[in-house]
Amino acid sequence: MTSRLDVQDAYAAGRLRPTSLRVSAGALIAVIGPNGGGKTSLLRACAGLEDTGGTVRIDGDDLRTAPPARRSRLLGYLPASRDLVWPIAVRDVVAMGLPSPDPHRIDEMIAQLELQPLADRPVDRLSTGERARVLLARAIASRPRVLLLDEPLSNLDPYWVLRLLQLLRGITERGAAVLVALHDIERISDFDRVLLVDGGEIRADLPPAAMTASPELSAAFRIERGVRGWQLSSLGDPRSSP
Repeated sequence: MTSRLDVQDAYAAGRLRPTSLRVSAGALIAVIGPNGGGKTSLLRACAGLEDTGGTVRIDGDDLRTAPPARRSRLLGYLPASRDLVWPIAVRDVVAMGLPSPDPHRIDEMIAQLELQPLADRPVDRLSTGERARVLLARAIASRPRVLLLDEPLSNLDPYWVLRLLQLLRGITERGAAVLVALHDIERISDFDRVLLVDGGEIRADLPPAAMTASPELSAAFRIERGVRGWQLSSLGDPRSSP
C-alpha cells in the first residue's frame, strides 16, 4: 500500500522530540503510553497543530500549506476535550466538518453515529459520551484520508466502544489511515500496529501481540503480565529498593 501519512522530524518543544513516522493507507494504529508521555503531542504534530519544525505530508501534499478545503479532505482530527459550550444544534456541528454544504452527508453521519434523536438538540446539553459521537461525526464527515483521534473510546459505554472500533475498521478498509490514542491497553488487539510513546518519543512500534509482551510496555507503564492478568511491576514499585 502507498504511504498516506509521512511525518519527518516533527517536534514540540518540551513535549515531543524530533519524530519521523510513516503510515500506510488502510492502517489502523493504536497510540499508547503513560499520562504525559506525548501521545497528544504526537497526534497534534501529525495534525500540524503544534508550532513545530519538520514536515507533515498526506499523499504527498504538505498539510501546513494546503488550502482549508483541501486540508479538510486530507485530515480529520478529534481532540481529547469534549467541551462544547455553545448552544449549537448537533446537525450544525456535524456540518462544520464539511468543506461545502452537503445535507445528504450530514444525514448519513447522523444515522451512522445513531444521533437521530439528538440531531436538533443543542450540543451543550448532551452527555460527554453523546458529544464524543457528535465530534467524531464531524471529524469523519469529509471522508479524510488520515484520521487522528485522541482518546475516542473514553466516556463511551461498551456498545459504543465496540461500535466505534467497527466503524474505524470500515474506514480503513476504504483506504484511510487511522491513528487512535488509547488508555486501555486491553484494546490494542483490535489494531494492526501499536506505537508506544513515552518521554516525548516513540519507544516501540510493534504488532499488538509483540507490544503486549514487550519490555518497553512494561517499563513505560510499570506493569507486567501475571497469572491473573496485568499487575504492578516490582521494578515500578516506588517502595522497592534497588
